[in-house]
Amino acid sequence: MKAIDLHTHTSKSDGSYTPTELVDYAIEKNLAALAITDHDSVEGLNEAVAHAAALSKRGLPSVEVIPGIEFSTKYEKQDVHIVGLYIAYDREDFKEALHSFVNSRVNRNLKMCENLQAAGMDITYEKLQAMYPEAVITRAHYASYLLAHGYVKSRQDAFARYLGDHTKYFVPREKVTPSQAVKLILKAGGVPILAHPPLYHMGNSRLESLVSSLKEDGLMGIEVFYSTYTNQDVRDMHRLADKYDLLVSGGSDFHGANKPGLDLGCGYGKLYVPEEALFKIKEAL
Repeated sequence: MKAIDLHTHTSKSDGSYTPTELVDYAIEKNLAALAITDHDSVEGLNEAVAHAAALSKRGLPSVEVIPGIEFSTKYEKQDVHIVGLYIAYDREDFKEALHSFVNSRVNRNLKMCENLQAAGMDITYEKLQAMYPEAVITRAHYASYLLAHGYVKSRQDAFARYLGDHTKYFVPREKVTPSQAVKLILKAGGVPILAHPPLYHMGNSRLESLVSSLKEDGLMGIEVFYSTYTNQDVRDMHRLADKYDLLVSGGSDFHGANKPGLDLGCGYGKLYVPEEALFKIKEAL
């Protein structure tokens, strides 16, 4: 049985591969399916889906491209991510909701640029857009910009001094709740998945409270497999999936060069998401 990867990013958000390059790399890695889940963006989906279809039509090796998204949400002052799989991303109501999310991100970026300018940096939102055309600008892009222009010694240095949540330059963005993201994904005909819960360090009772609440809202799955999970994390996520009757999902969270050492399909070397998990997701659809 082949491996799959249901959590990846392209250059349309904060990854380094274009959608076409990511599809080609998934084929090279012999994956059965690839979900593109850019942050609050579906801009890369048409390109990826069309490229995979063109390869298949020509009788060349291809891969199933699953239209997806990863919503950045806020739960009790904490970031929580919700992945949507098999979304009808071309629906007008869905695109309108996404547009409002993008506007809130733009406003945050304008304020952050002002803060960094006050620190003596030659940075504007327009310059970020010129350096990363068509991408949804995130803090990863800021880090690359500051490094390229000699303001920091490394990407880690950029976050420690200027971009981290607790620095004076950081501006939080207005975010939807996990519940709103789940409902929006359902409305778009997709499968809402709670992304990488162990990364939130909530503690068992608080995490279960979140999962239980989202299950009532329509949450359908949870990431049982992820690049940084320990064996215990996998067991804990399996337990939650069983207890709340949730689908099993997972992926590498591949970002290309923006997450060095983390590879598509296999994470840091030991990740394996079985194709069987996708069969059950399709049955649920």
